[in-house]
Amino acid sequence: MEYHVSNHGNDQGKGTADQPLRTISRAAAHAMAGDTVIVHAGVYREWVNPANGGTAEHRIVYRSAGDGEVVITGAERITNWKSEGDHVWSTEVLNSIFSVRNPFEVELSGDWLFDGPFPVHLGDVYQNGKSLYECNSVESVHNPEVWPEAKYPKDSLLKWYAEVGSTTTKIWANFGGKDPRTENVEINVRPYCFWPEKPGINYITVSGFTLRQASPNGRHLQITRKV
Repeated sequence: MEYHVSNHGNDQGKGTADQPLRTISRAAAHAMAGDTVIVHAGVYREWVNPANGGTAEHRIVYRSAGDGEVVITGAERITNWKSEGDHVWSTEVLNSIFSVRNPFEVELSGDWLFDGPFPVHLGDVYQNGKSLYECNSVESVHNPEVWPEAKYPKDSLLKWYAEVGSTTTKIWANFGGKDPRTENVEINVRPYCFWPEKPGINYITVSGFTLRQASPNGRHLQITRKV
């Protein structure tokens, strides 16, 4: 069986080419061994958590329809920024926006991690798809300094800092003179883009997608990946 997914679809639809579903997750809840999920061009802000796996003879295939880029992202766009001067803006988001856990609260950890001057977190802020640099205070956001080890030192002046409260998370960011209300500014909200949570979900093929801006325990997994 084939399931079609489109940004213009409806999750109450049949999943056919002329009545596509709206989310990949809806298709992933029903796809069984031998089925194919065809996803049409667009940005899908969701964690695809397949309910079923395929078999060695009959895999479940998730693939792009070939009509443009298909992006699955772990981020949400934020537009309610308030100017604080010095190219610095702030926003406050409800903690309920975060899936599973708040990445701005959880510190990055691992025996592969080199200790830095301050703890860093799983969350990140993005301006037009580019990651900003976390710092350790609001003052550092207002008075950024170049990090000489950065691949693009000038970009390291774009900083962010977050404080997590019981119900909201406040984020300050320096966007280098750009207005985050009109630029594409996003933050991490989901730990994964495509990841079966249940063990034993095997024989799945994922092809033709761009996966980006998830927040697992490892910043190397937040970069854009094409599969």
